[in-house]
Amino acid sequence: MIAAFSNLSKDVKQYMLVTFNYWNFTITDGALRMLVVLHFHQLGYSPLEIALLFLFYEFFGVVTNLIGGWFGAKVGLNRTMNIGLAMQVIALVMLAIPTAYLTVAWVMLAQAMSGIAKDLNKMSAKSAIKTLVPSDQQGALYKWIAILTGSKNALKGTGFFLGGLLLAALGFQGSVLVMAAVLAIVFCMSLLWLEKDLGKAKNKIKFSQIFSKSESINILSAARMFLFGARDVWFVVALPIYLGQVFGWDHVMVGGFLATWVIAYGVVQGFAPRLTGKAKGVVPDGRAALGWAALLAVITAIIALGVQFHWQPELTIIVGLLIFGAVFAVNSSLHSYLIVSYAKDDGVSLDVGFYYMANAMGRLIGTILSGWMYQEYGLAACLWVSFVFLAITTVISIRLPAHPKMQAAL
Repeated sequence: MIAAFSNLSKDVKQYMLVTFNYWNFTITDGALRMLVVLHFHQLGYSPLEIALLFLFYEFFGVVTNLIGGWFGAKVGLNRTMNIGLAMQVIALVMLAIPTAYLTVAWVMLAQAMSGIAKDLNKMSAKSAIKTLVPSDQQGALYKWIAILTGSKNALKGTGFFLGGLLLAALGFQGSVLVMAAVLAIVFCMSLLWLEKDLGKAKNKIKFSQIFSKSESINILSAARMFLFGARDVWFVVALPIYLGQVFGWDHVMVGGFLATWVIAYGVVQGFAPRLTGKAKGVVPDGRAALGWAALLAVITAIIALGVQFHWQPELTIIVGLLIFGAVFAVNSSLHSYLIVSYAKDDGVSLDVGFYYMANAMGRLIGTILSGWMYQEYGLAACLWVSFVFLAITTVISIRLPAHPKMQAAL
């Protein structure tokens, strides 16, 4: 196996290393989110209080994506990825103290560290692919972005399940220590093998360049913000608590169901190129993003109606969530391809970082609204806000550039 790895090309080896880092980080990120939601709900925290625990996680994700793209272009994506891995280890160790000392301020500080780490890692991974795929092979770029994004979400789902399972088996402190130990090993491997200066800009990058001057990237970023706000407004806090409170599911069932959803979501993302035209020899553009956003808005409205009028609520939520997840996965994969395609070749992480800043802003808005709307008005209200956000995404997507059908080079 080692001999086979050594025979691979340099770019393939680097892609595999980047993906391996990203995968391991993603599992711990998904597990930690589920651990925090379930553990602190068990301790008696309200939905809004739990949402506030993620406030710094999401806020610093916004800051990190905005500055991290500039930082990655300046020092290299290998360094930003390794810094992210190290910071996640520190964040996990911070949460391993006895429960009596886990104050809201301390947890928010650890979550801030984790938020910075996560977005450094994600920005580095997705920007790195742009540097490893020739610019004239857009079909190949779409395929590799879809594989990375889809596998990431499948593993994040595994992390959700792992979080519920670890909480039941090892408790909160034991769980975070185990994850910190695994990620520390990954960090050491990355330091040894990840190529130096990966993705480092050839030209001098000014700090003022962190704000994108590309109209297409600005429009796509706005659409992305509302797209992810629409998901998180009902998925992050409201749904896990609803499944436990209303359906009476235990931690393992909640974690297992959400894990299944995210894994299926990731699988669909991996197949997104075939669903959006690559099988016919073309790659998608803004028109495809518009159509899939509109479809997702309609699906969300149907689910909201079912929940509001109590029509088979368990069936509506389970089946509706699976359909929502499949269509959302295609939307997300399309966006992930379009941003890397639109981004400049030199200093790619600047454009990708700005775009994921908008992504993080959407998650921040969605997370806070998820706790507050659910606590005050219930799950149906969260779903209606999701529908409004998706309607806005659809309107914004009208302005995404349409290009002549490009050959999907393999």
